[in-house]
Amino acid sequence: MEEKDEQFQKIEQEEGKKREIDLNTLFPQKGYDLNHLFPDEGTKRLLYELRRNKRDIERFIKSLHVEEE
Repeated sequence: MEEKDEQFQKIEQEEGKKREIDLNTLFPQKGYDLNHLFPDEGTKRLLYELRRNKRDIERFIKSLHVEEE
């Protein structure tokens, strides 16, 4: 059992390395290095999720306006 847990953690770590979030790409309009300001991966994921949720909400609102017309 412990070996499976260790293998699972290694796989998660490898996937996490592949999915590194570049905040400068996510928010290109900012004039400073966001990756330097927010080095913590948890914070980067939070900002990524917020950006994604905002986009989804904007799409939803836009679809509501189309139906009203």
